[in-house]
Amino acid sequence: MAQQHLDPTDPRSRHAGPVPTGDALAGYLRAQATEFLRALRLHRETGSGANGSEGSAEAARALRRSARRVSASLHTFQPLLDSDWCEAMRPELAWVSGTLAMEHAYTARLERLLTALHRLSGSTALPGQTTVAAAGRADAPAATRADAAAGAPAGPAAGGRAAPAASVPQRAASRDAGLRNPPAAAPERGNLTVGAAKAGALLDRQLTLARSRAHSTALQALGSSRFHAVADKVAVLASEVPLTRAAGSTDLRPLAAAAQDRLTDAVTALPLITAGSPYNAAALVHGLSPDTVPHPQDAPWHQVRLLLRLHRYAREAVSGPKGNAVVDLRLLSAGRALNRHRDASEAAAAAAQAARTPRIAPATAYALGVLHADQRHEVEAARFAFQQCWQKETVRTS
Repeated sequence: MAQQHLDPTDPRSRHAGPVPTGDALAGYLRAQATEFLRALRLHRETGSGANGSEGSAEAARALRRSARRVSASLHTFQPLLDSDWCEAMRPELAWVSGTLAMEHAYTARLERLLTALHRLSGSTALPGQTTVAAAGRADAPAATRADAAAGAPAGPAAGGRAAPAASVPQRAASRDAGLRNPPAAAPERGNLTVGAAKAGALLDRQLTLARSRAHSTALQALGSSRFHAVADKVAVLASEVPLTRAAGSTDLRPLAAAAQDRLTDAVTALPLITAGSPYNAAALVHGLSPDTVPHPQDAPWHQVRLLLRLHRYAREAVSGPKGNAVVDLRLLSAGRALNRHRDASEAAAAAAQAARTPRIAPATAYALGVLHADQRHEVEAARFAFQQCWQKETVRTS
């Protein structure tokens, strides 16, 4: 079925109106450079200490957004810009965006993993919040600790007198039968609950340390001469864009269409047929392999995510300086699915890395293994969501 509406930002659309040329690209780049400078000023005003305000975090996100858009436009429309300037500018913008993104990435990864542990273990508090209670239980009587190790659920219910109130018939039944015949399904859930607290504490230590290092690195980067040189070049870009002589009469749409073609080719190479079946176990093939390199089957999906971003930004540039106000919900949905894929993949890698920590308890390793498998299932779910979104887009535009 043919598409029912004409999208003026589609690079293949031949809509009525002025042809977007290098002048439109220059306006888009000036607008993004202005956003970069505004975000930088806001970041300096709101502070950037260890306990920076929400305004500082939002300013950092705005810096990353504008840096990504400028870098992507330099990549897609390089034939219309000074080649040497582009080659020197793109790596610096990528460095700025990547450096500022690390602290947020570690924060979100820790929250994602602790939330997943909470969901999987069925505990009443996040695993990272149970470490104090776990330390208190270390002083409990030996018989109580033995009961917990045998499969009793972690938490106040595992501590004899701290057990929740029960009715008289329930307590009598517990004395007469329950203690002699414990439930058969308790050990697995109990072991996961016991190990989840230590697994959460281990992940909290590792990822909080990584986040602190990323924060220090970002602060050093923002105060470095390298960053000031980038900011100076962006300030020049806000008023003067180094276009070629022919850029003023060159149509932007063929270059934007080339970015779309690269995306389409990369998606075609993905195993979308397999991804069309939920819980197909393709993402669990390697499992907890001793190999510490990134999951090999994730790389093509990560590449599609980057190409989709380039395609989105090219569409924005085609529509002019205010192109970021034009939103394609289908592309946003596909991008969210691929972001979820990236986040789940990196969280699974963090769980696997924590499971390789020497001399951890078997219950901790077990909880981390379950967590790793859960995040790989999230990878599959994200692939399925992208496949559904992309197939829907293909049907609508065919």
